[in-house]
Amino acid sequence: MAEKLTTYDPAEDLSSDEAMATFMAEAFETNDASYIAHSIGVVARAKGMAEIAGKTGLSREQLYRSFSNNGNPTLKTTLAVMKSLGLDLTAKIHQI
Repeated sequence: MAEKLTTYDPAEDLSSDEAMATFMAEAFETNDASYIAHSIGVVARAKGMAEIAGKTGLSREQLYRSFSNNGNPTLKTTLAVMKSLGLDLTAKIHQI
């Protein structure tokens, strides 16, 4: 009997604000814009896309599209979503 595999969704494991912040910090360390955008989408799904849509004034469809694997959200959208997630976008000196 063959085992049935399911798709892993990291949003299911992000159950606290601390876990979400750690997940995003690790995404930012990659310096990969596409991965960072996708990670913001994962955190938004964990928090509840309808809630994020309500707080930002953006449609759920727009949020899903912007933060998908192929999405390219604007800085304005990214900042609005980060704020609604309760996460700050900060700067630090690059360590070589």
